[in-house]
Amino acid sequence: MGLFRKRKSRATRRAEARAIKARAKLEAKLAAKNEARRIKGDLRSAEKTLKTQIKSQRDSDRAALKVAETELKAAREGKLLSPTRIRRVLTVSRLLAPILTPLIYRGATAVRALIDQRRADQLGIPLAQIGQFSGHGAQLSARIAGAEKSLRLVQDKKPKDAETKQFVSAISERLSDLSAAVTAAENMPAARRRAAHSAISAQLDGIEADLMARLGLS
Repeated sequence: MGLFRKRKSRATRRAEARAIKARAKLEAKLAAKNEARRIKGDLRSAEKTLKTQIKSQRDSDRAALKVAETELKAAREGKLLSPTRIRRVLTVSRLLAPILTPLIYRGATAVRALIDQRRADQLGIPLAQIGQFSGHGAQLSARIAGAEKSLRLVQDKKPKDAETKQFVSAISERLSDLSAAVTAAENMPAARRRAAHSAISAQLDGIEADLMARLGLS
């Protein structure tokens, strides 16, 4: 009986293809939202941990200040260098050192991670790539890298199309020139650097719009 099953019309196949494409876009969008929620959750967790460590450090500092005030008072009374007091200070120092050192290290690490994550969010790149972009033009460099990635997608979409090859070659050359311009602007005075960055950004706006159109996302 399967041999006489009615074939789907072209319109039906197109509609199904559009539905599959729409579902794929929706799933990608939902995945991006879930990833954003995860990153925000990690940031909140890091901030909470950092606050706890700062509070602990503050309490330790207060205790140390209290000890110092006590020692100063004892010094004024001529008792600071007594053997008993020296032994007590050394004992307290030995007890606190194993506790304070890991706390200080973890606090510094948490702060560094929080700063790196916020900078990665500002640049619109994964945290793992944060070391690749630095300097005044870091954001522009990240945009150029993103455009180069999109350009490869355009090329992969129509690898044998002559017009696409010409487009890819032209855009690749422009991106290379913009990357060189970002590098050159690093050593410019602040006013000239801002003007150069503004011009580069305007060029990237046009390139990104062309790439989005080529990918069917305009």
